[in-house]
Amino acid sequence: MRRNIYLDFTYFIVLAASFGAVIVLGAIVAPVIFHSDKILVGMLLDHYNAGIIMGEIFHRFSYWIYFLAAYVVLYEAIMYKMGQRDAIIFGASATVVFSSLMFSAVYSPKILAMQALGREATQSDTFSNIHIASEIDFKILAVALLVLFIRRLMTLRIK
Repeated sequence: MRRNIYLDFTYFIVLAASFGAVIVLGAIVAPVIFHSDKILVGMLLDHYNAGIIMGEIFHRFSYWIYFLAAYVVLYEAIMYKMGQRDAIIFGASATVVFSSLMFSAVYSPKILAMQALGREATQSDTFSNIHIASEIDFKILAVALLVLFIRRLMTLRIK
């Protein structure tokens, strides 16, 4: 079976864009929104409202994450069928899919639901634990995307 360079190139673009988005959202957007008091003049955005904004950003980002998970499953299934089997790629792609679905289908909806209950719900231990778990999941997703990108690039070089 002949490899399609456009499929490979698109896969690398999707992985790189997803990694970039995870880094930008986690390391740039979130700190700016949650520390807006240092930027805004004459206006204070409290922690609760900053969380509402971040929740909407992550809700919209979830659509991309669902696409990412589906694309990784599809591409890796095609590569597996073509005989390209690699334990590192399998582990990294399974981690990308699992952490993507956990973030988009579990953590984001639970956080948004608790935010909808009001300020008091977001100050509970349950909310704090879910939020910490979602941050850890987001970091795992970033590492898995990077590992998958590098390992897939290495397999192209070998062939």
